[in-house]
Formats: sequence, structure tokens, C-alpha cells
Amino acid sequence: MQRILASSEFRASTRRREMLQYLVEETLSGRAHALKGYAIGVSVFRRGEDFDAQSDPVVRLEARRLRRDLASYYVLEGRDNPLRISIPKGHYAPEFQRATPPAHQPGQAAPVGEASEPSGHESNPVALSAAPERSASVGRNVWLAAGAAAVVLLALLVGWIAVQPGPVADERVLADARGPSVMVFPLVAAGETEKDAALAEGLASQIVTELSRFSDFRLYLPPAGHGRDPEEDPLAIAKPLGVSFVLTGRVESDGATIKITSRLSDVATGRVIWVQDFDRAAAVESLLMLQNEVAGAISSALGQPYGIIKTQITNGLPDDFRPSMPSYECVLRAFSYRRSFSAKSHGPVFACLKAAVERDPQYADAWAMLGWLYLDAGRFNLTADAARAYDQGLDAASHAILLDGRNVLALTVLASIHHYMGNYAESEQFQRKALELNPNDPDVLAQLGWRLAARGRFDEGIPYLKQAIERTVNPPAWYYHFVAIDHYLHGRYVEMLDAAKTGAIGESGASWSFIAIAYGALGDKRAAKAALDRMAEVAPRTARDPAAFYRLHGTIESTVQALVEGLRKAGWTGPEGS
Repeated sequence: MQRILASSEFRASTRRREMLQYLVEETLSGRAHALKGYAIGVSVFRRGEDFDAQSDPVVRLEARRLRRDLASYYVLEGRDNPLRISIPKGHYAPEFQRATPPAHQPGQAAPVGEASEPSGHESNPVALSAAPERSASVGRNVWLAAGAAAVVLLALLVGWIAVQPGPVADERVLADARGPSVMVFPLVAAGETEKDAALAEGLASQIVTELSRFSDFRLYLPPAGHGRDPEEDPLAIAKPLGVSFVLTGRVESDGATIKITSRLSDVATGRVIWVQDFDRAAAVESLLMLQNEVAGAISSALGQPYGIIKTQITNGLPDDFRPSMPSYECVLRAFSYRRSFSAKSHGPVFACLKAAVERDPQYADAWAMLGWLYLDAGRFNLTADAARAYDQGLDAASHAILLDGRNVLALTVLASIHHYMGNYAESEQFQRKALELNPNDPDVLAQLGWRLAARGRFDEGIPYLKQAIERTVNPPAWYYHFVAIDHYLHGRYVEMLDAAKTGAIGESGASWSFIAIAYGALGDKRAAKAALDRMAEVAPRTARDPAAFYRLHGTIESTVQALVEGLRKAGWTGPEGS
């Protein structure tokens, strides 16, 4: 407790600090049973003896904020604390937990590097956890390079994944309701050089590490004794185990160049759904850099929110929402909703996520996505009390952090809500932490770039947005919005129109406002009017007061005024001062 109170990263108010100290000391003194709203109100908040905890919500509100303060602290400075203090919802007595790695549970992966107890089942796969900070364990297949010292160094840096009998696995384990399972096969070294062999082994290890940064994947190696024979059929190995996808690859060099081919196959259908080739110069000194580059590109294409795997699964979902919908399906539908932010989709997706966290209260991603939906309810006027919606969103995202302190999605949600609450420094801090944890997630890049640009830091923000667009298979429209604005502010009207059209989505008043501004700047009054009419049709509130809409999203005033001026040039005739 003293460590927390002394930390500059613990942002609680003086009174909430007193509250934490009171709750901890009372619990340690054996009086946890007496921690009620009345006692806390009188002892901490200096209320009189006539204090009514039902009519005066100060204790409940401050307890909620204290939970968020603690969650934020454990994300940053307190992430390595050996002991954690938390205050469970619905209670005031704190709980004390040692920060030890979770034991293996059905449907969850065993941590990388932990030796599995021999089970006698040689056909069992080896499960890998989402633990990117750990290197792969050294296995019995370690080879000693007999060639150049550079190859030896590469092997030492990369390490090898152990292929040894793992925990008993069946379809319930591999086809987890919280996300798809991916079996990563060692890449085939088609050449005969030590360089090819080193790169093939290193890539498989690095791909697993990079994919594990995406929290909703279950990653597996092939069963012991399988996966290294190029004549084996990966689909035949994976299908009986209920694996969703298999990732295979090939490395081949001709002395001057190295060609790497990666392929993702849908196990259920046997169809190859993604292939990507990489051709690079074969310089021994750059092998490690090449390995990291290719592994990052592969994991980004597969794991990102709008990437190959999630898109493949989402396209196969039924159109209707069912009460018994699996939790992971609710999360996927939430990502799909966040492409267009359709008001008519918000309600069903919100209800789906609420049911998911009630049914599966340990599912951090579902809690994080619920935080997004609360935020949208507040910022898009889907509720009468935006402030309360923001608070509820912070609570949901903070709960996700308590479940998983390295959950990138939850950190991004916290960053977004703080941005809309005007806490811009906190917002950037959370988002940069998310980027540190997963630099391969384009959505994390886009979120940071978008907010930096909104605050007028275009020089920093636009490169992040462009990186996100380049790395995304099918970028959401909002990735392009501040790119279009940046073109406009620099007088690049043709480029603005191209970006605005690329980012146009049916119900987005913002998209149509940017198209109208671009046409107006180019002197095409007819096209500008058509875009303004479309804006008024799909977003009448935005059309009435676009300045308020731009300000809502934290856009600095100089940018707001430049955009409104552009709308007037396009033919918009709103009230002066808007």
C-alpha cells in the first residue's frame, strides 16, 4: 500500500488515497466485515452521523474511481509488483493477490518455456501462451551450426521451440470459444545451406512470439514427432484436434536472394485463404533483421482486428443476433460494428457483449469491447447521460486490465475514453503503452495517430496513420479522416478528395463533410452540394453544427475553424459562429 501511495503514477485524489489506506488497514486489522458505506462515509469523507449512503453516493462513486486508479497504476509502474491490491465490485473490502503466472486452465494455453508434464500422448500438441516477453525454450532439436559465426549467433539469439508432449488436448481446448486456434508449423528449408535452416527455424519461433501479442489467439505447435517432415499433410495433423487454421511456410535461397513464402489454410474447408511472398537480399548480417521484419508482417496481416483471420470468421457469421451467441462472436461483431459505427447496430452489439461478460466474466477482450460500446453511447448521443456512459466505459476497460494487465485492446479503450473526457496526457500515455506491447497491431497505430492529429500534432500523427493503412488488409474508413484533413490544411485538394472518398462510409457525416470540403476547394459546386445533401441526410446533427461535431472528437480549434471555412466555401449555410 505504501508503495502505491508513494508512486507518481498513482493518480488518485487525496481523499481516495485516504480511502485506500483506510480500507487496507481495516482489513488487515480484521475488521473487513465492518467496511460498509456508512462507516467509510463517516471515517473517510467526514460525513456527519446522519449520513445516508443510499441518498449520498459519494462512497460508491469514489470506490469506482479508486478501482480505476488502481487498474491504471498496475498497467504502468506497478506492473511488476509482487503483490496486488484490488477492490472487487459490489464490495469495499480489498483483496490481496500475489502476481504469479496463472495456472493452465482448459481452453487456455500453457506458458511458453514451461515444461509440460509427460502425458504419454505423443499426438498431443504443445500449447503456447500469449507471453511475448518470453523467449521460446531450448528444445531437444537444437542444432549446432557448423558454418559461419553469424549463423551461430543467429541461432543463439533466436532460440528453439521445444516440441515435447504437452497437456491433453481435445476439441474443447483447441476450438476455444474465446478465439480461433492457429497451429504454426516449422517453415520448410528448401535450400541446403545453414542460413536457410537457421532462418526457417527462427521465423517459426518469431512468428509465434509476434502472434502471441494478439490476445484472442490460441497458438499451438504440431504434436511431438510431427511437423518437420515436408511430406506430412498439416491439415491431416490439425483437423482431428479441432484447430481452426494452420500456418505453413517455405524458405529458399539461391545465394543472392532469399524467398520466403507463408500460407494460411482453413482447416475445416482445406482452402488456402492467404499467401504472401517475401523476396530479400541474402546478406548473412541482416538475417535477424529479416526474420523480425517478415515475422512482424505475417503476424500483423493475420492477427490485426481487420486482418485475414478475423475477416474470414466474421464473413461466415449468421446475420441474426442470438441470446446464446458465443462470447468471441460478440467481440467479432463489435469489431465489425466499429467499421461503420452504425447506430442501428449499436444496441444489438451492446446487448451481446453484456451477455458475454455475464456468461464469461473472465473474458478480458469482451470487457474491453464493452468499454468501447459505452464510449460510443456517450459520444454519439445514444444515451441521455454521456458522463455516466464514459464512467461505465472506464469501469469496463479497467476491469479488463485487472483480468489481463497486458491487454492491448483494453489499454486502447482507456486511451480513447480519456481522450473524449479531455484527459489528453493520460490518453497518450495509455496508447503508447499499448503500442509498446504490440507494435504490429495497425489499429493501435491508427488510434495513436488519429488522436495526435486531432490535437494538432499532424507531423507525429500522420505517419502512424499511414503505417496503419499500409499494414491493414481492409482499413476502416476512419483511418483516412485525418489524412484527408492534413491534405486540406496543406492545400493538397486532389489528394484530400481521394483520401476522403476512400474513407467514405454510408452513415458517416464526417466522411461526407470532408468530400464536400474537397469539392468546394476544387471549385466543383455541384459535387460539393451533393456531398452536403448526403451529409444532411445521414447525419442531420452534424449538418446543423459541424463545428460542435469536430470539437466533440477533441479536434483543436484552429483545425475546426479551417474545416468550417471549407464547408462554407462548399456551400454550407449554417449559422455564423458555428
